[in-house]
Amino acid sequence: MKKITRRPKAKSAHLLGVGLDNEDGHKRLTTAAEFTIVGGSDETHGRMTETVIKTFEELKTRGKKLQAVEAQELAEIIHKSTPR
Repeated sequence: MKKITRRPKAKSAHLLGVGLDNEDGHKRLTTAAEFTIVGGSDETHGRMTETVIKTFEELKTRGKKLQAVEAQELAEIIHKSTPR
């Protein structure tokens, strides 16, 4: 019998942002290849989207992919990218 060798699966990663402060009845959804933002007020949804976009810009600057970055480093990048 022939031995079957399997390639290891490539890691995948996806960021998910959920806004819980929506009171106006609008359903907000922003998606991209590596992130999804769901819900929130107009302001919250916009801030989350801006934060994620800046996070991916910083990852690109550092030459890293989402699936390869450590959780602690990602948390620091997100914190740094959050609009004040």
